[in-house]
Order: sequence, then structure tokens, then C-alpha cells
Amino acid sequence: MASTTASSKNLPERLHRWLLLLLLVPAIAWAAEIQIGNEQLDPGEEGYVLSADFRFELKPRLEEAVGRGVVLYFVVEYEMTRERWYWLDQTVVARSLTYSLSYHALTRQYRLSTGGLHQSFATLGEALAVLSRLRNWLVIDKGDPAVRPGETYQAALRLRLDPALLPRPFQITALGNRDWALAADWKIWTLTLPAEAK
Repeated sequence: MASTTASSKNLPERLHRWLLLLLLVPAIAWAAEIQIGNEQLDPGEEGYVLSADFRFELKPRLEEAVGRGVVLYFVVEYEMTRERWYWLDQTVVARSLTYSLSYHALTRQYRLSTGGLHQSFATLGEALAVLSRLRNWLVIDKGDPAVRPGETYQAALRLRLDPALLPRPFQITALGNRDWALAADWKIWTLTLPAEAK
């Protein structure tokens, strides 16, 4: 009888441990695969420029897809909001930048493109190294009336693989498939906008 009582006393404790385990496993499984660091907004000649570093590795399935000619699209998103006590926060800046990563079998080179700018690399690692370093991205035009130097804002930044831009068969494959998911959680920080460069 003593053993039954001892095990029944431990039952709530065991249930508690199982519940914690059930809650932690999905959180670990869905943790962000891209880490963001060294984020910095500085005044530049044409306005304010953003720099940041992204740490990530392509999953084997994504590496294989690029090697077979599938173009991967990565989107960098930046937002700045102003806090309002009487209503929801006001979004004053919302920018995005799309990179395409591809492999050209004829030249045996990887290509990283954004807008009209294209860079070629001998290895995938070299292309990813450039993708992981965001430098001097113009996010606020000079004299933008939506922002004021000296004011405090909430800034948010993330990088993600955009499955909506994949070819249609891969979009279907990517739905709910962790091998095709690659994203950072929003990195949020408070900043006081410095004075513009003269």
C-alpha cells in the first residue's frame, strides 16, 4: 500500500514534467533558424542606412534544390513604429528587399541578385556569406517627414525564405514541410534616431 501512495504522490509531479516537455518540444522544433546580430541604423548621404548580420545554414534539401537550378528567394523586412498611448502603434517605415539565389550549370557559378545588381560566386558558401551581411541598405530617405531625429522608435528586422516565390510544384512541397522553412523571428529593438548626415 505504501508503494501505491508514493507513486500517486508523484503523479502530479510526473504530469507536470510531461506537460512541460510537450510545451518545450514544439518550441524547440519551431525555433528560428536564422539569428540576427549587429543591427545598426546610421545616417548616410541619402538618408538612414541599415546594417546587420544574419547567421544561418541552408538545409541539405535547399542546397540540393539550388544545385538543381531552383531559384531561392530571400526577403529582408524592416519596420519602424512610433508608440502611441491612445491607439495602436503607428508604422512609420516599412521596407523589404528581395534576394534571389541561383546556380547556373553552364558557368558552374552561384548567383546572388537583388534589383539590377548581380554577383557571381564559385561556391555556395561564398554566396551565402554575402547574403548573411546586410550593409548600407537605405531604409529611410533623407528628409522623410514620417520620422524625426531625436525621437525614439521601435525597430524590427527579419530575414526569411519566401516560399510564395518558388515555382508552383515547390510551393506545394514547401507547405508544412520543415525542410523548406527558413526564417528568423522578428528582431525588435528600441532606437533613438540620430541626426541626419549633412
